[in-house]
Amino acid sequence: MTKIYIGSDHNGFLLKQEIKKYLKEKGFDFEDLGNAIMDKNDDYPEYAFAVAKKVGEGATGILLCGSGHGMAIAANKIAGVRAVCVSSADDAKSAKSDDNANLICLSGWALGPSKAKEILNAWFSTEFSGAERHKRRLAQIERMERK
Repeated sequence: MTKIYIGSDHNGFLLKQEIKKYLKEKGFDFEDLGNAIMDKNDDYPEYAFAVAKKVGEGATGILLCGSGHGMAIAANKIAGVRAVCVSSADDAKSAKSDDNANLICLSGWALGPSKAKEILNAWFSTEFSGAERHKRRLAQIERMERK
C-alpha cells in the first residue's frame, strides 16, 4: 500500500489521534500533515490541500473535520483526487470498489473511534473493481480535470 497522509482541523483532531493509533497498530506507513495541535481557530482547507496534494501524486489520504464535507470539497479541487465523505463501512466499500476513491473524509462530530475503525477496515480491505463502466466514468472525470 502507498503511504497514507492524514490531516484534520480542530473538529476532527481528537478522532484523528485515535486513527493514528489504529494506523500504527495495523503497521501502516503514515504521516500527519496537521494540525499538530488542537487549535479552535484553524481552517480546514489548509490541511485538506496539504493531504490532497500528496494524494494527487499517488498516495492515499484520510481527512477529518466536523462533518467531513468541507474537507471533501476542498480536497477535490486538486487534480487526481477522488475524495469521498463516508459514514458507514458500506459507503467506504462502494466508494473504493466503484469510484476508486483515494481519499476518505470522516466526521469528527458523528463518528466515534470504533465506527471510524470499522469504516477504515472496510476502506483498506476493498480494491477498485476495475469494471469497464467504472473505468469509463473515471476517464470522463479525468478529462474534465485536464480542461
